[in-house]
Formats: sequence, C-alpha cells, structure tokens
Amino acid sequence: MENSLYIALSRQSVVDRQMEVIANNLANATTPAFKGETMMFAEHLARAPGQPPLSFVRDVASLRDMQEGSFTRTENPLDLAIHGDGWFAVGTQQGEQYTRNGHFALDALGRLVTSQGQPVLSDTSTPITFQPSDTKITFAGDGTVLADGQPRGRLRIVTFNNQQQLKYAGNTLYTADPNATASKAGSAQIVQGMLEDSNVKPILEITAMMTALRMYQGAQKLIDTEHDRQLKTIDTLTKG
Repeated sequence: MENSLYIALSRQSVVDRQMEVIANNLANATTPAFKGETMMFAEHLARAPGQPPLSFVRDVASLRDMQEGSFTRTENPLDLAIHGDGWFAVGTQQGEQYTRNGHFALDALGRLVTSQGQPVLSDTSTPITFQPSDTKITFAGDGTVLADGQPRGRLRIVTFNNQQQLKYAGNTLYTADPNATASKAGSAQIVQGMLEDSNVKPILEITAMMTALRMYQGAQKLIDTEHDRQLKTIDTLTKG
C-alpha cells in the first residue's frame, strides 16, 4: 500500500526538478552563449523476499550541452564570438572564471569588461585596457587586440579536456573544477561584430515540459487512486 505512494512521490520529485531545469533553459533561450542543461536519472530496484521488485527514480546529475550556438551579427566592434572550442577568461572576485558570452563593453578605466563589469583577461592574465585616444578597436582571429593598429595584448582563450567539469556560476560564467586543467585554445577563432546565440531549442524544451507534466499528472493520479482505495478500505472495515 505504502510502496506505490513512495514510488509515485519519487517520480514527482524527479519531475519537479526536471521542470525547474526546463524552465531555466526557456528563460535563457535568448541569453547570448547560454548552454542548455538536461537531467540524468537513475532507477533503483528494491527487492523484498517473495515480492516483485520496486522501481524508484532519482536525479543523479545534470549535463550541460556544450555545443556551439549559431552566430548573430551585431556590427558592434566590442561584440565577440568564439568559433570552436574555447572560453574567454574573466577576472572576478571569486578568481578566474570563463564565459563564451562576448557581449563586452569599456568601463570608466578603459578596460574591456563583461555585462556585469568583470574585466576580460589577456594571455598574461591582466585586463585588456585601452587609452582614451584609441578609436578603431579590432580583434584578430587569434585573439590579438589592436587599437588604431597598435597592439593592446591578446585575449586569453582557454579550453578544457572535459568541459563538463566546468560549473555554472550564473550570468553565463563558469568556474573550473579543481581537477580541470585550462590550456590555450589553439584552434579557436575570434569573430568580431557577432555574438553566439543560446543553444537552447525552445520547441524541444516545450515538448519536454509537456512530457514531464504528463508524467507528474500520472504519478498524481496514482496517489489519488491509492488514497481513495485506502479510504474505501477503512470505511468498509469500520462498517463491518
């Protein structure tokens, strides 16, 4: 009697977490360079002597889709996209973090910064800085930064052997797992005047949400049916 309720509740708990992930994906469908997330599930079979096995479900981890999104041309010279495997290095209060969101700007100090004001780092791990007199800013494919034809450094573009070791820190920033090793992204190419789009596909996410909703409703129906059965059993016994 109680086993069916436990099974249904385990299913609802997993679906509730899945709905949170899907909702977050949809909320970031237009966020530059956002990487969608999916859930990984595990089934556990509990066996009792003389009883059929009981199947419980739980979410064990989440998986980021690190595929490159499509590019949108903006013509903004400070908008940058990375074609290939690579991440911009950013200086934060929590240390070096990483992003593929190249929607950059200049702060009051002339530094190249993210939308949240964190400095974009050069290959010497120092901020990319421009002079007040600099006008034409260009970025070469290898990350070399020029202002009016004069070098201003080179962007620090890194890659990881296992990108799943990157942990999402919010605002399209990621932190590296202590076991992850950052190395120079030699094959990545910088594209100026373009932004990488989110790789979330809204139609697929909405379909997944509808499937999850049906699963939740199915589990709830099982709980309601079991509850009604218990009430009828109690009513029958008390009348007897």
